[in-house]
Parts: sequence; structure tokens; C-alpha cells
Amino acid sequence: MTDIDDLLRRVLAKAAATGERLPPPATAEEVARAERLLGFGLPPVLVRLYREVANGGFGPDYQLFPLVGAGRTVVTVYHAERRLTESGGEPHWPEEVLPILDWGCGMYAAVDCRSPEGTVLVFEPNGIEGGWHRAWYVDSGSMTGWLERWLAGTGWYEEDADEDSEMRPWRTARQRLSESE
Repeated sequence: MTDIDDLLRRVLAKAAATGERLPPPATAEEVARAERLLGFGLPPVLVRLYREVANGGFGPDYQLFPLVGAGRTVVTVYHAERRLTESGGEPHWPEEVLPILDWGCGMYAAVDCRSPEGTVLVFEPNGIEGGWHRAWYVDSGSMTGWLERWLAGTGWYEEDADEDSEMRPWRTARQRLSESE
């Protein structure tokens, strides 16, 4: 089991070592506001990440969205994706799946907020056939595992990633998307 306090200290150290100025951490009021705007709670590890490290601006490659603030935030991107899902056609973005990072080319890292451990998913819509459920993959069974891989430099997005970093399809994607219909 990962010691969350130690993990967050290591994440903060790596984030600070980039040389870029980190935004201040989100306040308790900002977290509560984000949860109200989203209509659901965030997994405890994600809350601590935003409260104790920074309000976005760190993490793998393109870095985490801010929780709140100006521009693209987890709140604004979630609502934009949900509006597209709710506007007709086949749903592509499940409820309570929070985009936290834009990988580019339409891909996102997202956290399943129904999962207490914060399962980290990847939405990869490019070249899918047979339904949007095929665009969803499990990157890590937990937010802590995802952060550990980032710290170790072993995520799938790393140039030297090994075959153990292969993502598997998110088995409950079809069910979760059907709830959005």
C-alpha cells in the first residue's frame, strides 16, 4: 500500500523540479465549488493532489488541468464533453468521469469518480469502430498507481515504456455510457 503523504511529497518535489512556477494549491472552498458545479464528489487522492500539490500545471506531458480558474479546467472540459454526449447521437462521455489531462489529438486522461481509488482512464477516440465504448481504456486501477508510474517514468506515454504499460479496455465503458442515454 502506498503511503499517500509520502507519494504527495514526491509528486510535489517532481512538479517543483520542472523549473516552471506551479499555481498555488486549490483551497477547500474551490474544491467544494468544483464538486458543486460537477454534481459529484472527487476521489480523496485527487482532492489531496489539488489541495496539497497545485491547482494543475504538473504531471505527465501536457500536465493536469486546473480544477478551477480561468480557461480550460476539469469542470469546463467535463461539462463540454457531457454536452456533446447529451446533444444526441451515441453517448461518448460517461457521467462522473472527470477529464484531468489533455493528451492531444482528442485523447484525455480521466478519473472515474465513482471509483474510491480513482481509476485512471484514457479516452482514445481516434480510429475507433463499433461504438464509443471502444475508445475507453484503463490506464491505472488507481490514482496512486498512475502517479507512481509517472514518478518512475514508466507510463505508456514514455518513450522507453515497457510492454507492462499496455492499457486494457475499460470493461464497464458500455454500461456506463448506456447510463448517459
